[in-house]
Amino acid sequence: MAKLIALSGGGLLGCASPNKPIDTNAIAVELNQRLRDQIESEDKIDGQVSLYDAMARALKYNLDQKIELAEIVMRERQLEARSADMLPTLVAGMNGAARNNDAGSRSKSLLTGRESLEPSTSSERTSISGDLALSWDMLDYGLARVRQRQQVDERMISVERRRKVMNRILEDVRTAYWRAVSTDRTSKKLAELQVMTARAMRQAEEIEQRRIASPGVVLGYQRELIQVTGEVQRLQRELSMAKSQLAALMNLIPDTTYRLVLPDRNDVVPELPGSADAMVLTGLRYRSEIRESAYRQRIVKGELDVALLRAMPSVRGVLGLNADSNDFLYNKQWVNFSSRLTWNLLEAFRYPKTKRAIEAESSALEQRDLALTMAIMTQIYVARSRFLYLADELGTARRAQTVQQRLLAQAQSAFKARAISQQQLVREELNFVLSEIRYDVAYSDVQNAYANLYASMGLDNFDIGASQDIPINQLASALEEYWTERSLILPSKPEPKT
Repeated sequence: MAKLIALSGGGLLGCASPNKPIDTNAIAVELNQRLRDQIESEDKIDGQVSLYDAMARALKYNLDQKIELAEIVMRERQLEARSADMLPTLVAGMNGAARNNDAGSRSKSLLTGRESLEPSTSSERTSISGDLALSWDMLDYGLARVRQRQQVDERMISVERRRKVMNRILEDVRTAYWRAVSTDRTSKKLAELQVMTARAMRQAEEIEQRRIASPGVVLGYQRELIQVTGEVQRLQRELSMAKSQLAALMNLIPDTTYRLVLPDRNDVVPELPGSADAMVLTGLRYRSEIRESAYRQRIVKGELDVALLRAMPSVRGVLGLNADSNDFLYNKQWVNFSSRLTWNLLEAFRYPKTKRAIEAESSALEQRDLALTMAIMTQIYVARSRFLYLADELGTARRAQTVQQRLLAQAQSAFKARAISQQQLVREELNFVLSEIRYDVAYSDVQNAYANLYASMGLDNFDIGASQDIPINQLASALEEYWTERSLILPSKPEPKT
């Protein structure tokens, strides 16, 4: 016995001992391997990646949206668990009893104080009894129904949050893709420009040392070359990380090597899908934040129902099946039914204060809705203005590139005719390469602004339920259809209710 007590005490002390420190080295190795295993299980890139291929891969494999998908699954499981709260309670029990003598009793007269009966027993020394009780509480049922409705709204909030994340992902993909395209198009030109600038700088330094030209002219020329070098470095810095960012959005290792489809450049700028007022109304219909706030408002109103139900009386009914092995019993099996009315009067007194608190929370949400409406309206107007300004800048960049191309042609002809110096020719060549790069960047900015315009309205261009099961090529085709056809006009307005 003493040994058993000692072992039990030792076990309790062992349970109370602190946990060991986490092995961060093992966790780092495991997380790195898990990520690489997951990426390895995904569809491999076959050939060049188009814009819609990149968007499809992001919708299917991006880890941020998988977090939101797991949140939806969690809410669904919680909803299933909450639904079980409305079912009656069914409890089974069994009891066994044994004693070393009979459980007897005697009776005494309350009038005379004398023993009225000789000692007797009505139970066996050993007995087994069992019962199966079905109970149902009206108050618990009402509360469970309200909580279930709230859980449905919580799931819908998770869906809207996933929509928001996926819209942001698609906007980021379009931004990173067009910048990566600019990188691929201009990387060779930037390298050539660096070589030309370095060679021209060496020639200018030789001219300065040999005093062939005036110092002011040579120094001014060197200043221009330094300015060109600085702009080249700035452009390289802005564009250098685009392919790594795009790879991460597609759930690829950032240093993954892949090739992009380089679309033909054209001066066709996408048109605005509607007026500013129509775009604002569309944003208020489709933005995830507005829908989430509406669900949150409904959840808060459900708390009023919960407070009212708790202030009401409740009726609980119990239906039981019983059995006992005691041979002294005349009926060893029986059915019983009971009911009980209960009322927590303190909840009734607490209800007015609870109601005022919930109404105050609802008013706060209404004020947030107005602030959110203003924020969405501002975002749409800013996105619209940004798109229009960048479209104008693209036209300016295109005209500047055309003019510079003509100037370069004239400079080349003049240099052949010995009418201008080599330094003047190099200056025009540098300006031409820079004009092409600026045009590529301007075209990329317009495409990014177009994506931001649709993201500001919260418009869906994907099937949120099926995007995990559709093959990449089918999903890419569906996205291309949306962005080239269906996105040209806004969704129709809902018919007013009569």
